[in-house]
Amino acid sequence: MFFQFEERRKTAAIIMEDETQKLSLKREVGLMGAVSLIGGTMIGSGIFMSPQTVLATIGSPGASLVVWASCGLLVILASFCYAEMGTVIRESGGEYIYILRTSGPVVAFMLIFSSVLFARPAGVVGISLSFAQYVVAPFYSECAPPVLLVKCVAAAAIIILATVNCLNVRFSMSVQVFFMVVKVLSLAVIIVGGVVMLIRGHTENFQDSFENSNIGISPIGIAFYQGLWSYDGWNNLNYVTEELKRPEVNLPRAVIIAISLVTGLYLLVNVSYLTVLTPKELISSNAVAVTWGNKVFGSWGWIMSLAAALSAFGSLNGTFFSGGRVCFVAAREGHMPDILSMAHVHRLTPSPALIFTTVVSLLVLIPGDFQSIVNFFSFTAWFFYAITLAGLIYLKIKKPELPRPYKVPIILPILVLIAAVFLVLAPIIDDPQIEYLYVTLFIFSGVLIYIPFIHYKLCPSLLTKLTIFLQLFLQVAPAEKNL
Repeated sequence: MFFQFEERRKTAAIIMEDETQKLSLKREVGLMGAVSLIGGTMIGSGIFMSPQTVLATIGSPGASLVVWASCGLLVILASFCYAEMGTVIRESGGEYIYILRTSGPVVAFMLIFSSVLFARPAGVVGISLSFAQYVVAPFYSECAPPVLLVKCVAAAAIIILATVNCLNVRFSMSVQVFFMVVKVLSLAVIIVGGVVMLIRGHTENFQDSFENSNIGISPIGIAFYQGLWSYDGWNNLNYVTEELKRPEVNLPRAVIIAISLVTGLYLLVNVSYLTVLTPKELISSNAVAVTWGNKVFGSWGWIMSLAAALSAFGSLNGTFFSGGRVCFVAAREGHMPDILSMAHVHRLTPSPALIFTTVVSLLVLIPGDFQSIVNFFSFTAWFFYAITLAGLIYLKIKKPELPRPYKVPIILPILVLIAAVFLVLAPIIDDPQIEYLYVTLFIFSGVLIYIPFIHYKLCPSLLTKLTIFLQLFLQVAPAEKNL
């Protein structure tokens, strides 16, 4: 038995060595797919779940619209900076690969450690919970749905989309394009409904629109966290640069088209919400799109619940598509187990990384609650966005000779860096909570893992045997960079 296994292992190793020479992820993502990946991930659960929290935190309709517009502007400026990074460092992996190339392996490992074990799974869980909330909402119109039911539906969505992304890149992008169309149509319905109500003279919610505004560092920071959650996904294309056709052209174009479209839609949707619903109704709503639909469409209000659920489902698909690539790239750079750097030999998808992300997401789902996940996810994300932007400033000053098919004025990353630092420090300074300390300690605890297991390579031989077994079982092989 042992000799048979050894023979299979050696044969598999020879086959894998032959295939490794040619195995790499395909460039399947064109401009339409790129726009759908960014826009389709951004337009997800946030615009249907966050407006009430933004309004409750900032205190007034006028101030909430300012927050939404400011979030859009900040994301547009940040995405321009990321477009330059993506054309200078043409590798997949987003912040991870940029920090690795500019700040070194220790900081990059801190990112991947917190991203793989918390930030990315938290993003997946947050979107899946909001999807589940909207799926079950029509059946519990008079009360809150059971938490266990919501989490079971969320888990089912995670498993289904993990399977889709493991099977085929092209099919996954087709799913993304389809749901992008559904999302835009859903938001268009909300916008048209709001415009009709405005024409009929329903402007009372905009009188004294800045009254009772909470102008403090912490309320502004938390309101931005909730608003920026709705814009999360703006940097997704940078995670899949190696699968993007003509990245030097399509990356900047897709960013400009998608984020400008989403920002305009978000502002108009919030105006519609505030036209139809009073601030009190909006704040007290568990599912604002359903509440809006019930007031505008009456018994047909469930349509908005369906639209919101489909929107969140599409966003979850985009998060999976990009999130698995981060884990994949980190493993390829030696910061994660080797098995996660491999791709399926026939389907050319990073299936081990996607399976790993799925398992961790399901574990995070068990204790997960939507609002706390959003706040701590945003805190962690903008901490590393700040480091990435500092890296861009470093490259512009120290390495101006690098080829840059697309570039931005240096003042742009400086302004976004200042905003990122504010978003990280604001909630801590004005209203410190012990949870932010825990998150910070968790981020820096990555150093304790890096020193023995990455730097000194204290890796047990059991992991090598496990890698060989999983490589045979999953039919995967190491993938080369696709530059």
